[in-house]
This record gives sequence, structure tokens and C-alpha cells, in this order.
Amino acid sequence: MLHHGRRATVLRGARAREFLEDVERGDPQELMARVTGNYRRGNERQAREHPRNRG
Repeated sequence: MLHHGRRATVLRGARAREFLEDVERGDPQELMARVTGNYRRGNERQAREHPRNRG
């Protein structure tokens, strides 16, 4: 995975398969944040529910 043109992380094996399956069903950005460890702030769920971001 790349972030601003730089490698953020590499997924292999079962973790990569799970990620690809989850991307088909969910929000790719949220999943990438979780996988890369950038999900610490806890505001992603709130932002998703905000009226501006519903769609």
C-alpha cells in the first residue's frame, strides 16, 4: 500500500486475503487505516456517520 507515493505497509498471506475480501464489503480507507495502525484517533466512525459523509 502506498501513502503519498511512499510504501506504508506490505500485506502477505492470510492477512492480505482477508484485507481484499473486506475491501469488497466495507470502506477501503477505514480498513487501510486499521491495517496500517493509523486508526488510533477513534474519530473515523464518527466521521462516517456525519450527515456530510453519508452517501
